[in-house]
Amino acid sequence: MSGALSTAAIVGLFAMVALWAPMPRRSSPFNLQFALGHLINEQPFLGLWWLLSGTIAVLVAPDPGNLPWSLVAGLCAVAALALALIAARARSAGPALSEALTSVFGAAGDPHGTRPSWWRIVFVPFVSWRPDVRRIRNRRYGPARRANRLDVYVARRQRRADAPVLFYLHGGAFRMGSKLLGARPLLYRLAASGWVCVSADYGLFRASYSDQLADARAALAWTRANAEAYGGNASKLFAAGGSAGAHLAATAALTGADVSGVITFYGYYGDAGPAGTGPTSPEACVTAEAPPFLIVHGSRDSLVLASDARRFADRLRRTSRQPVVYAELPGAQHNFDLFHSLRLHAITDAVARFVELTVRADSVERSGTRPPT
Repeated sequence: MSGALSTAAIVGLFAMVALWAPMPRRSSPFNLQFALGHLINEQPFLGLWWLLSGTIAVLVAPDPGNLPWSLVAGLCAVAALALALIAARARSAGPALSEALTSVFGAAGDPHGTRPSWWRIVFVPFVSWRPDVRRIRNRRYGPARRANRLDVYVARRQRRADAPVLFYLHGGAFRMGSKLLGARPLLYRLAASGWVCVSADYGLFRASYSDQLADARAALAWTRANAEAYGGNASKLFAAGGSAGAHLAATAALTGADVSGVITFYGYYGDAGPAGTGPTSPEACVTAEAPPFLIVHGSRDSLVLASDARRFADRLRRTSRQPVVYAELPGAQHNFDLFHSLRLHAITDAVARFVELTVRADSVERSGTRPPT
């Protein structure tokens, strides 16, 4: 009975934190709200399995007159309701992304969301591997033994000769993380539909920001030079990243890296290095020549506040000549691309639509023709 009571109380606490914990006053690399609420917030079905596995043996033997049993039943009901609210809130990601895209591209921006793979989301959210995608491991793009390696994801059979290329940098507060963690469900799904996807490591721990930015540029250059060998079109190269990786991808793109667009998730955009050492933030590098941007952030991100991302998006809109799409997802936390979820499925649909529209607009501009009306 004590184990069931503890499980119901812990799951309920995590769910309550995910739903209603107060937001911090400023962005930071870590806080209690994130530690307690992130996993349940992005994967409420996992919380449900945890709740059931720890309490089912007690609940199937009802004893309403027994106070401990009543406590377990009551806590389970509260926890289950909170988890249902979290799951329902995640469904708002699709409409929020559609609104953000259509506000910039018009009716053509609607992603027309695809049907999610419920079995993946509910039963195997942490398994991103797919049999129809090949991961080509540890291609070296620089001299560092471990830091300068990347993985390439390509379809095993349905390859395209002119595929878009997505280049991704993982997060981790510039000090931790791996190419095996960030956005793998997104990379696998896009690769399965014919894209060429690349996920790169970069220097961590003692590496300076300028060294990390140099790694990001080198990895992007390798991707551009080798895209065709994997079926990709280097003129359709999009730089992407999460958190610190979003910072590096955006800064590289804003300081000369040749990309067709930038896609950032839960990004940090402030200073990341000492003054006088070159570019240290995307915010300081915004110019009229900035490439198109898709910025996706969570309204409940407790590590990088949505207000910080909004400020960066507003600065881009005021300065850049290219489209800037900012989508703020209701209820989303930090690190929302680590595993399969309703939210990430909608984000993947939006990424595909943003790339399609950006490539189309670029093709029209190059040809000097107008799109059909």
